[in-house]
Amino acid sequence: MTGRPPPADGPPPPDTPPPADGPLPPDAPLLTPAPLLTATDLRIVFPGRRGGPAARAVDGVDLTIGAGEIVALVGESGCGKTTLARSLLGLVPPTSGRITFGGRPLDHSPRALKAHRRRVQLVLQDPSGSLNPRHTVYEAVAEGLRVHGCPGDERAAVAAALAQAGLRPPERFFLRYPHELSGGQRQRVVIAGALVLTPDLIVADEPVASLDASVRGEILALLLRLRDELGLSALVVTHDLGLAWNIADRVAVMYLGRIVECGPVEEVLTAPRHPYTRALLSVLPESEPAPVVLAGEPPDPSRVPGGCRFHERCPVLASGGAERAGVAHRCRSEGLPVLVGAGVACHWAGATAPVQAAGRLPVDPTPDPTPPTGRSAPGTS
Repeated sequence: MTGRPPPADGPPPPDTPPPADGPLPPDAPLLTPAPLLTATDLRIVFPGRRGGPAARAVDGVDLTIGAGEIVALVGESGCGKTTLARSLLGLVPPTSGRITFGGRPLDHSPRALKAHRRRVQLVLQDPSGSLNPRHTVYEAVAEGLRVHGCPGDERAAVAAALAQAGLRPPERFFLRYPHELSGGQRQRVVIAGALVLTPDLIVADEPVASLDASVRGEILALLLRLRDELGLSALVVTHDLGLAWNIADRVAVMYLGRIVECGPVEEVLTAPRHPYTRALLSVLPESEPAPVVLAGEPPDPSRVPGGCRFHERCPVLASGGAERAGVAHRCRSEGLPVLVGAGVACHWAGATAPVQAAGRLPVDPTPDPTPPTGRSAPGTS
């Protein structure tokens, strides 16, 4: 009888895997879970009017969202936030680049998109415009189940979704119409319409912008509770950095079609490195530095300036800070690569990184002294 030869003396070859039930070697790389959603070098270009130059609405974006993670996408109006979010939903096909969800490339065929939209749901800014005034709450929440042909007890599923959204007892709201509800209750109905399909990811476009301040905290707390209880991921599109501080795990700052700074929310909002992020933070209530008023309007996305796309409005370049750092010429003439992962896309920030790391910006991005996350405000202990 022949068998496997006895092992030779000495250490095993380097490619020998460790025993399945044994400990990993000290130098073994740590395995991290794959992101739920990934966008790689995503670009969305709209044709110009009457033969004019094309508008580069999204001009090279890398973004990841992990399971159970809340990512805030922030920036001025017109920077491409909503276009990017709509592309991740499959509503706007990218001109180039790649979107993967659950490890699989996003297919834009009608059948694949229908399956994708069951797992990725949208919550819009205005609940009054999202709800059909002729439909009752029950019909509004059950619509998704009917569109996707979901089996099971429809009434029980609608009741469970309304209860998860904080409308209890749910049966009391079944026959109500949108005009009979408050603004906060209407937004909860919209959220329930998304939850009824048990999605993995919610894309919320300015989810509390149209609500009273007293109701905003309740909706933010609801999103955090859904993350904790259901493991739900969320991409929150907003121009409000205070909202990002309250709810997000990571924040991505977008300007003129690109992400210019990205990282954990505590790092980006307490020690911002990009001049654009600093300018956004400076105009928030209770910010100690004087507000930074950016010159002019954001450039037309069909005429993106050369060099750093922010250089025409950059207060650091205008004040001579970039000249002192020796990067003024690069700011005006040398473009920046697409930002991948956490970091900052800025010539000046790269040249002054050790100096910036020595201190933190003493600002308080949130007017709410008790954020829903329990996170203390920047600059406080």
